[in-house]
Amino acid sequence: MGRMIDGAWHAGAVTADSEDGAFKRQDAGFREWLTPDGGPGPDGQPGRPAKPGRYHLYVSHACPWAHRTLIVRALHGLEDAIGVSVVNPVMLDNGWTFDTHGGGSGDRLHDADFLWQVYARARPDYSGKVTVPVLWDCETDTIVSNESSEIIRMLAAFGGTGPDLYPEAHRTAIDQVNDRIYDRVNNGVYKAGFATTQDAYEAAVRPLFETLDWLEEQLSDGDWLVGDAMTEADIRLFTTLVRFDAVYHGHFKCNIRRIADYPALQAYLERILADPRIAATVHLDHIKTHYYASHRDLNPSGIVPIGPAFPWFHLVEASDRHPSE
Repeated sequence: MGRMIDGAWHAGAVTADSEDGAFKRQDAGFREWLTPDGGPGPDGQPGRPAKPGRYHLYVSHACPWAHRTLIVRALHGLEDAIGVSVVNPVMLDNGWTFDTHGGGSGDRLHDADFLWQVYARARPDYSGKVTVPVLWDCETDTIVSNESSEIIRMLAAFGGTGPDLYPEAHRTAIDQVNDRIYDRVNNGVYKAGFATTQDAYEAAVRPLFETLDWLEEQLSDGDWLVGDAMTEADIRLFTTLVRFDAVYHGHFKCNIRRIADYPALQAYLERILADPRIAATVHLDHIKTHYYASHRDLNPSGIVPIGPAFPWFHLVEASDRHPSE
């Protein structure tokens, strides 16, 4: 994947973070916050005012972490308040690029060629991974945050028309579900896919499917993970589920079962996709192209498989016609 060291880009393999065979995800390097009045964030983070037109998102349609922010932006009706630049789905030696051939939008703010140049603009001596999403402050010309779980919460500060995805009455339960799903499912598929030893792979894939089994049981008795309405916990799970059968089942060797083999999870996936605002954020062409064409140490040929066929494809096929929007 590569990384920056003292402001300079260094190419690297996708498994470079798999020390002792087990994948280790790096923490986000930018952690400021947006609030209605610019006051501090919930844990005292430096705050900035949530002012429409001031901020811009850098995303990948392939990345589940970035996908969360696009869903919440759509649910809150913030398309006109927060602009978006989309990276090209293929990520090779230069990391994420803004190449417009194949679905990238170009850098609509700075006309950069590579995302690492955006990071260098924000912090010239930056060292760390260059990831999406990135929330950019156009007024101060820097990155506010590159932590997706925090960006989706701070978007509520704009006071849009969307639902309360983190209701106060359910926050403890949401946090508990998020912690379990993050470790074993959201990040679990990567720990399985990027493992370089059998022991590390099995240590990731077994808890992954134990958790999917648990989720199947939970969703057999209710429509949502917490309470009686969609919350951020559902969005965070959804972006992994919608990629699972297309990518993680085969490419990441998470092949004990498919989501299609879980009746409640499959129904849950289709229930979320029935919201056209969410369906419009799903770009299967970017998803499949990114994983299979980018991870050359896992898939040296770069061949992107044609299948699988999805029973819910009609819900998202229109969105694939305009991948850069």
